[in-house]
Formats: sequence, C-alpha cells, structure tokens
Amino acid sequence: MTGPRDQFKPADHPNDHFLLTTVVGSYPKPKWHDRARELFEDEDADFGAEEWEESKDDASRLITHEHERAGLDVICDGEMRRNEMVEYFAHRIDGYEFNGRVKVWGHNYFDKPSVADEVEYGEQWLVEEFEFTDEVAERPVKVPITGPYTLANWSFNEVYDSEEQLAYELADLVNEEIEALVEAGARYIQIDEPALATTPDDHAIVGECLERIVDEIPDDVRLGLHVCYGDYSRIYPEILDYPVHEYDLELANGDYDQLDVFKEHEFTKDFAMGVLDAHTAEVESVEEIKENIKKGLEVVPPERLTVSPDCGVKLLPREVARGKMENMVQAAREIEEELDAGEIDVVASGAEAHADD
Repeated sequence: MTGPRDQFKPADHPNDHFLLTTVVGSYPKPKWHDRARELFEDEDADFGAEEWEESKDDASRLITHEHERAGLDVICDGEMRRNEMVEYFAHRIDGYEFNGRVKVWGHNYFDKPSVADEVEYGEQWLVEEFEFTDEVAERPVKVPITGPYTLANWSFNEVYDSEEQLAYELADLVNEEIEALVEAGARYIQIDEPALATTPDDHAIVGECLERIVDEIPDDVRLGLHVCYGDYSRIYPEILDYPVHEYDLELANGDYDQLDVFKEHEFTKDFAMGVLDAHTAEVESVEEIKENIKKGLEVVPPERLTVSPDCGVKLLPREVARGKMENMVQAAREIEEELDAGEIDVVASGAEAHADD
C-alpha cells in the first residue's frame, strides 16, 4: 500500500529530496483559550456559546498559522476544539455516558466514559473542525482521530460481550466519520491508537478494525497510524500488514533504543519517526534533530521518511513547542540539501539509491 505522498510536496519546495514534515496533533492552547473554557463551563459567568465558539475559532486560526510560519508541510489546528482524545469523541457518540472522573496516575484524573447502550453514529465529529482549518490554512491539513481500539480500551464496557466486539462496532463508526471527512475534502487522516503498544497481543483486533475503517476510502487519501509507548517488538513486523500508508512512532523519548526493532524486517511502509521529545521542555538544536533524522534513514529511504514530533505536544510551554517545530523543519531542509549534494549515505533497506560518503 504505497501512500499518496507527493500531493503534500509544496510546489515551491527548494530541494529535490522531500522529507515531509508534520505534527502528530495536539499543541499547547493559548492561556486565554483555557480561560475561555473555564468561563464557558462556569454557570455564573456571562460567557455563552457564541463567545466560546469565537474563542475556538480564534485559537484554531492562530495555531494553524503558527504551524505554517514554522514551515511545516502538513499542519493541523493543534486540536484547539478538543479537550481529551477519548472524552471528546465519547461525547459525540450515541451510547456513551459519563459518571465522574477516575484516577489514572499520580494526581492525574480522566473522565472515563462508559458504554451504556449500543454505540451509534449521530452527529459528525470532526468535519466542521477540518472545514474551518482547511479554509484558513494555506498548507494541507491532517486530521487526527482517535482509533476504535483505544476508544474501546479506555472506556467502561457495560453493553457488549467483549471489548473486541465494541472495538469493531466503533471501527464502523470511525469509517463513517472518515467518509464524511473525505467528502469534505480531507486527504490525510491519522488514526491514533496509543493503547496498541500497551496491549500488543491485540494487534490482530486492531488490524481488523483498520480493515473496517478503510472500507471504500479512496486510494488518494493518505492514512497514517500513530502508536506511542510500549514495546514495539511485540507488534512489529505484524503491523506492516495493516491497510495504512504510514506508521507514526514515538522513538526520541526512548533515545532510539527500539530503532533496531524496525531494522530486523524491511520496513515496507512510510515511516513517520519522532525526532522531537514531546515530554522534554527543552528545544532540541538543529544539529541534534539532524542526527535523529539520519537514524530514520537507517530504516527507510528519504522518499518514505516523514519527520514529526514523538507525540502531541500540548503539555509543553507554547514557546518551547514553537521552537521545536521551527528547528525540526530547518533540520529537515538541511538534510534534504545534504542528500541532494550526495553527502549522506542512505543505508536503509529498500533504498532506491546510495549517495557517496
């Protein structure tokens, strides 16, 4: 399954080689936007739905343009309209309900939803978000969407005989949403499945979910799968059989200790490798990021390497996140120049050509 990648290369791209640069999804929200949410949720505040919608629009426009100024090839709005990756969708899926927050780790709490009735597709989830972002953006827009396995795994199941059955039902709903997004013009969809690598024995369930998700989705729509945490050796190379074009994987945070996992079997899909640590509030230097990008070239040739952060960066200070994006893009462009000049030896299995030392 070769990905429709060239459609995302800017017409004025300065180099022959092209390392696609993008983000995973979440981005730090402006402080005034967080305050607007607090006011909207405060019954005593004179801050209604119209003001809240204006805040979401303004934040989405601001972060979309911030991504473009950083030079990213494919952008999103930093998920300015979303609160949490499961809760946001559960509020929009018929059959879910909420019964209070549960403690997940340390002092962190999560409003874990319950499936109290059969799940059904009611209102659209992300179409308006995409349409707004696409209208204000000058670069292509990627749409991250939480996958059905994570939606099932991170919920209480009170209806279905198994979590597997729930995941398949949710996969059909995700397929409906992606069809609506494609109809609206979306051409780059990223399915987020952070639960996969923490429960690796279920990789076959995720594979079946993805088969349902991609049903009748056009070939020119780029589909990515984002996985973070966990032991990748327990899901690779099996995941290469999934019907997606690209795998987006967290590796920088672990200092690339698991990189060799992806060298044991030829990586036959596009590799979106994390080159920025999303958990460290320090801006990596351009040189450091270039060294990280070169690690990706040990796995796939340049035409199949995507450069991105490890994960969403919403917990970082905004100025740090912005600095990371800017340096990442600069590093990618410099690596492209060195590839054009034949200064980098591409050693990845399946590389189309090898440059001289």
